[in-house]
Amino acid sequence: MVKAVEGLQAFIARCIAIIHGLPAHLQAALNLRLLKSSAILGALVIALRVVLSRSRSKYRRDGSEGSARSEYDIVIVGGGTAGCVLASRLSENPKLRVLLIEAGGSSVHNPLSCVPGLYYKFFHTGFDWDLSTEPQDHAASKRKYWPRGRMLGGCSSMNAMIFHHGAPSDFDEWAAMQKGQEGAAGWKYDTFNEYFRKFEKFHPSKDYSLVDTTLRGSAGPVHVGYFGNESDTTRVFLEACHHAGLEHNPDFNTAKGTLGSSKVLTFIDSRARRVTTESAYLSPEVLARPNLVIATHAQVTRILFETAEGKAPRAVGVQFKNRKGDMFEVRAKKEVVLSAGATHTPQILMLSGIGPAEHLASFDIPVLVDHPGVGAHLMDHPVIDFVFRDKTKSTMASMSHDPARHGKFSLASTAKALLWFAQYRLWATGPLTTNVAEAAAFARSSDASLLAKAGVTLPTADDLEDSTSGPTAPDIEIFFTPMGYLSHGQVDFPQGHYFGVHAVLLRPTSTGDVKLRSADPSASPIVDPKYLATRHDVTVLVRAARIIGHIANSPSFSSILDPSGSSDSTGLLNHNIAQQSDAEIEKIIRDRVETLYHPTCTARMAPKEDGGVVDPLLRVHGIDGLRVCDASVFPTITSGHTVSPTIALAERAADIILVSCKE
Repeated sequence: MVKAVEGLQAFIARCIAIIHGLPAHLQAALNLRLLKSSAILGALVIALRVVLSRSRSKYRRDGSEGSARSEYDIVIVGGGTAGCVLASRLSENPKLRVLLIEAGGSSVHNPLSCVPGLYYKFFHTGFDWDLSTEPQDHAASKRKYWPRGRMLGGCSSMNAMIFHHGAPSDFDEWAAMQKGQEGAAGWKYDTFNEYFRKFEKFHPSKDYSLVDTTLRGSAGPVHVGYFGNESDTTRVFLEACHHAGLEHNPDFNTAKGTLGSSKVLTFIDSRARRVTTESAYLSPEVLARPNLVIATHAQVTRILFETAEGKAPRAVGVQFKNRKGDMFEVRAKKEVVLSAGATHTPQILMLSGIGPAEHLASFDIPVLVDHPGVGAHLMDHPVIDFVFRDKTKSTMASMSHDPARHGKFSLASTAKALLWFAQYRLWATGPLTTNVAEAAAFARSSDASLLAKAGVTLPTADDLEDSTSGPTAPDIEIFFTPMGYLSHGQVDFPQGHYFGVHAVLLRPTSTGDVKLRSADPSASPIVDPKYLATRHDVTVLVRAARIIGHIANSPSFSSILDPSGSSDSTGLLNHNIAQQSDAEIEKIIRDRVETLYHPTCTARMAPKEDGGVVDPLLRVHGIDGLRVCDASVFPTITSGHTVSPTIALAERAADIILVSCKE
């Protein structure tokens, strides 16, 4: 079969070479037919490669087999972004028997995860928890779709692959919020940065030679680089950013801070494959360890405890069910580590009797520990999508306009999309290597000089609360996508070419919560982020929109705008944003606000009297033998994309747990 795949690849390459060698008029005549045939063969190559890869991968046990041994040293609940890191690092100690329990399956060979530009196809599938928020009182009373990864690697298997630490002062703030508790100093940036470097394997690029490689990690399991696509329109966006006053920053991830604009670093390897925490940390060598068991398609329903008079309750295991609904219990000799993410970690805690007493009592759940902070303090990054029509026709039209949803297929667009697969498979290049959000800019809403260029004059005494972690930390992100979309791609656009510029509120003052819907573990939790509940949040986003308007009016950006977009009657396009009033922009913001997929803080690290759930060593207050390790423990949300801090957090958590086990 290997020879068959190699033969198909060689045949496709010869076909494309023949096309390029023909006269122009013959190329045009044969174009569609050859596009279609070569692309279909390219898709076949991918399918065969997937079959071969699966045949070589280690079988991951179904949930029922995960209970073959009734006792482990450490049981990890959730194989998401953090859980895979923990399983790998903890099982490096051959004396520790480690069980990782994951509700979903593997995605390591799934093209929707491996191929960077296809991750949005995971939405509303079995790989997605497919959550929705409560109607948002301050956002046109709409329910908002909340995709969360239900697979090994979690959201690292279906996100935009952006490698970004956040602002250094974010982590100094984390440490300060611990008020001197044991382990607090380890969260300061100077210390915590070593964990970013520990997981990173940076690949230098001659096109981005200004990056100081001495500041990047070089030996970690997670490949980071500039291997993703960079479209022509992305380069125009960056030029427009410079014109608007957002200066080039060669590396967002240093002690100098993250302000400025640049192409983003991504979790994409040299073969243009997505890097997830499953693919990076659960390698065949790791999976072969006899002391590591991974139970997939197994959903934990509650944590098991032992209680004794005069002692804190102790976590001693978990109860879980497999996909057939059969229930099992497994014991943990040393620790249970909850790593189910910012929505499901608080749900499992509450189902286990740890949470707000009154809320638990309403579902007749016995209260083990009254913990008001469980499920509270939910923070997310709201994003507003602005869409523009592209006159260069170089954007990814067949991704932003999806006729397949309505049973309509264009032969030309289908052949083009399939050709992208062939290009991706043969040369690891082309549109499918995009991480979608190809470039970004970070700014402060209090930057008077930047806003003045956008036509905004700040009041002499600007009373807008500074919600950032420090004077060089941003509260605005503006990122560019070489495709236009609204509502996570679920809004159809007329046939054409579009791109998007997106405003992100990095430091919201609105906070929400996660609550139980019922005592049934199969019921999804109630998620209410309470977007835009404060005037502060709306004001910052209006200022971000003003900066986008200034970018759109720059000479370089204007040169790629289709003039017809200015007379758009669909209400989908934003060519006239610079001319709109603050009230008109606010209406767009409240109507379009969505999640950037960064929920945090629902079991946050802080003193219990401050609403904290875990201490700086990630131990749940008032419980022995139970830790939490995922984005739910963020004391406050970072000024950027959350996957890198989550991986670094898991690396530090593994060190903490390994030391504890030795003691």
